[in-house]
Amino acid sequence: MPIEPNIIVACRICGAECQHRFSRPVLSKYSCSYFYCADCGFLQTEEPYWLDEAYESAIANADTGLVFRNVALSKIISTLLFFTCSREGKYLDVAGGYGMFTRLMRDIGFDYYWSDIYCQNLLARCFEAARTGPPFTAVTAFEVLEHVPRPIEFIEATLRLAETRTIIFSTELFEGTPPDPESWWYYTFKTGQHVSFFQRRTLNIIGEKLGLNCYSNGSLHMLTDKRMNANRYRILTSPRLSWLLSLIPRFYMTSKVMSDHLSIMGEGR
Repeated sequence: MPIEPNIIVACRICGAECQHRFSRPVLSKYSCSYFYCADCGFLQTEEPYWLDEAYESAIANADTGLVFRNVALSKIISTLLFFTCSREGKYLDVAGGYGMFTRLMRDIGFDYYWSDIYCQNLLARCFEAARTGPPFTAVTAFEVLEHVPRPIEFIEATLRLAETRTIIFSTELFEGTPPDPESWWYYTFKTGQHVSFFQRRTLNIIGEKLGLNCYSNGSLHMLTDKRMNANRYRILTSPRLSWLLSLIPRFYMTSKVMSDHLSIMGEGR
């Protein structure tokens, strides 16, 4: 049953009072209430009791952008890591799905590993995080934060387990009051998997709570203890420039395609 509109709930980001904004059916059968925090700009669902059912299929059928997104992100993230982090570092992609992004980054030359508690690793086998362990130079988490009811706890746990202070993630943002539920596709009511929605100021508050700097460009964001010029971050993460800038790490780094093949064959895996 949905929560009554006059009920006030606490914001899962800043603890302030949230006001009921609207209710809509999720998974085409459960009525769900959405609550907005005017203090930090966070929009959250009621406690998402339906998530186990929503994740009976880890990758939603409606995610038609999966391949395009991973290819595009590999170009942007390879550029960002090349210029802001260690080229010889060890990296982790959490909630890595089928392993496509991890494999693409290893193809470029980065020592990347995969983890996902919901999905089977199909494309980055033998490079699971459990095989190497922390510390990692940085963590990536694409299209993840909108899926977790308590984003700060998720980020804290991820950084602690990876023994890093840098996480790069993607999620769509909104500005001002919550978008019209009839017009914003990102609610994804039918899948029931999106339960947290952010504004830029929400991410800034998360960064402040964690003692990290927040950088943002479009739907790609970075929380880190590193300091950099905001314009530099925007240039390095520009989708239009990434196709050109991504040639630089490809030129200077050595792909792991063949070395990974030989390593796997040598160990008989």
